[in-house]
Amino acid sequence: MADTYLVTGGMGCIGAWALHHLGRNGKRAVNFDQSEDRQRIDWLMGAEEQAAITFVQGDLRDTEALKAVFAEHSITRVIHLAALQVPFCRANPVLGAEVNVTGTVNIFEAARANGVDHVAFASSIGVYGPPSDFPPGFISNDAPKKPRTLYGAYKVCNEQTALVYFEENGITSTALRPYTVYGVGRNQGMTSEPTKALVAVAKRQPYQIPFSGEMQFQWASDVARQFILAAEQPLDGARGFNLGGPPSSVARFVALAQEALPGAAIEVVDNPLPFPAGFDDSALRASFDSVYETPLEEGIAETIAHIRRLGDGI
Repeated sequence: MADTYLVTGGMGCIGAWALHHLGRNGKRAVNFDQSEDRQRIDWLMGAEEQAAITFVQGDLRDTEALKAVFAEHSITRVIHLAALQVPFCRANPVLGAEVNVTGTVNIFEAARANGVDHVAFASSIGVYGPPSDFPPGFISNDAPKKPRTLYGAYKVCNEQTALVYFEENGITSTALRPYTVYGVGRNQGMTSEPTKALVAVAKRQPYQIPFSGEMQFQWASDVARQFILAAEQPLDGARGFNLGGPPSSVARFVALAQEALPGAAIEVVDNPLPFPAGFDDSALRASFDSVYETPLEEGIAETIAHIRRLGDGI
């Protein structure tokens, strides 16, 4: 029987890209999301492509509803991306814990109840904390986790939860930790500013990015494909991996945007973010057949071209 993929949070940026790639590859996908707003999906897929997706509106906090979705749609692969981001967790810690922590427990419970033995889910580089806690250089995959945000703490809890479900129930899992994701659909969250700048310049409008510094930029399309691969290639145990790539400055990101679209007016405020420049992805590369890594200049150029094709639709 063909696989059926459950994508939670498909209305979000990475989730929409995951649904896009699953559809393009002829995979059956079920989207589980509290939102019914298809804006990001509309930017990536036409009506015919969307018709092949099963959309289920639901709440991650509802254990029985999730179990029912697994059973009704014969779920075999899980890509769990739904979460509340840093600002929302800070504003409402209880809701953040309910969605990000209890919601993830519910995913594992639904998998256990329905005989699904592997889960791919989103963690974050937010599990590590500021660079001052670590020696110079890339932060290793097994570095101590010292989050300074509730969001990061919830993600640490999720990775530990996954370990318990493996030890007690034999459910394997793969957690991926993205850094600065950019691309069509990335219009929410603190590090969405570079993408917002691309939208502005594609419309011939000036933009100011409120931070500077070096970081690893990861194209949303690549990140989504990595999550799909993580769902398709189970590894033994409960594993967590940094997404990496070569670090780049925000200034270089802007320079590449200006090469792709001469005359683009983007200003970068001299305000480095308190994040490490990069995270070691050697464990990821050693564990998977493929690591999706589109060169930054190509990802930026494709994003600008995509935005221009959408015109007033974005």
